[in-house]
Amino acid sequence: MDELSIFIDESGDFGSYDYHAPYYIISMVFHNQKLDLNDSLKKLESSLSESGLPNHCVHAGPIIRQEAEYRYMEIEERRKILKRLMAFLRGIDIYCECVYIEKKHIDDPIKGAGALSKKISEFIRSHYDYFLNFDTVKIYYDNGQIEVNKILAAVFHTLLDNIEFRKVFPSDYRLFQVADLVCTLKLTELKLENGSLSKSERYFFGDDRTLKKNYLKPLKSKKFPL
Repeated sequence: MDELSIFIDESGDFGSYDYHAPYYIISMVFHNQKLDLNDSLKKLESSLSESGLPNHCVHAGPIIRQEAEYRYMEIEERRKILKRLMAFLRGIDIYCECVYIEKKHIDDPIKGAGALSKKISEFIRSHYDYFLNFDTVKIYYDNGQIEVNKILAAVFHTLLDNIEFRKVFPSDYRLFQVADLVCTLKLTELKLENGSLSKSERYFFGDDRTLKKNYLKPLKSKKFPL
């Protein structure tokens, strides 16, 4: 059977507009299970082990902001971790896609959910032939937000009849960690465009050219072909 795995993560919440978190983003990472990732996975695991981080679950946002388990790490050590996950992303056969809303233009959570549902629906319809190539489409999400669960169930079950849902623990799947990275980088890109990068983000990435060349450009190369 031909199987497509979709790993999904989100950034933001459905609460009132806050200039600290102006966007709601849903990221999707698509992997055709016929395409073997084992060699790339082994390289990633080996590189993390060599850094003293075997079986480490990579969290992109806290790495950049020096939070949680990364709060005592120097910037070069944190950069190396994220670069290893970026190298993994660049070397594997996947597609990535993000949909987002700017919350200041939406004054109601129901409208926000509707807008995101519409964007995901439009994306699936524009690549409908691709999805029809698969006998099974499995959605991997950590059930982080009830609203996202409802959006995903409504959209995918309406448009496709071969859907299965799987609850995922981030530590169990590197591709879910990639979805987290994709979400974080999309947020960073949006903030770069409107000039609202935080001090910690500017410090981590160094300058706009480095951010675009080493992070945003490789991510754009993984977008679905038009």
